[in-house]
Amino acid sequence: MSDLILTSRHDPDEALPLLEQLRERGLVVGTDEAGRGALAGLVMAAAVYLTPEQEKELQKLKLRDSKLMTAKNREIVFKAICDLKIKWRAASSSVDVIESKNILQASLIAMRKSVELLAQDLKNDIVCVIVDGNERIEDLKIKQWPLIGADKLLLTVSAASVIAKVLRDRYMKNLDALYPEYDFAKNKGYPTKKHREAIFKNGLSKFHRYSFCKKFLNTQAV
Repeated sequence: MSDLILTSRHDPDEALPLLEQLRERGLVVGTDEAGRGALAGLVMAAAVYLTPEQEKELQKLKLRDSKLMTAKNREIVFKAICDLKIKWRAASSSVDVIESKNILQASLIAMRKSVELLAQDLKNDIVCVIVDGNERIEDLKIKQWPLIGADKLLLTVSAASVIAKVLRDRYMKNLDALYPEYDFAKNKGYPTKKHREAIFKNGLSKFHRYSFCKKFLNTQAV
């Protein structure tokens, strides 16, 4: 079989047959991130491999893109992922990395780290990594397919999005205990009206993304 042409196509009628061909060749891993649009906190990424049996179990729980699920349902699915002993790994990029590299590169670095950790567990037997979005992961030594809307097309990417979101939300709740004035437990670092008001009142914490906050708050009304 000749090499598949992997482009950032997002039409399910085009993408799904190619995904099935990839899975016939071997292990296909999905990766996604959470926290790119936040004003504060790290960016979290996860990489996941699902067996067909595990997919069926997660389908019963109505797994989908984490952004389309409630926090309660994400926690239910995350528990099932752990109970089913699904293979996954997570990694993050700190605020310092976000500041020095920019949020896109920091996200891709976290995704690369999560994939590399999972590859070790899977003994590097991965034929392709499906990356949610249209950006390639630099320095990843595994064939990859950046795919727009992958978190809505492939359950392994949906699972990665849920894991990344749950882990990051828990991290932000822990930050809330240290900085209750910013209400991180509710806003998770995203630019809600109350969060922006808290920044104007209290200034920035060391966990805020200074460059992004400065740019965002200069262009948004409180």
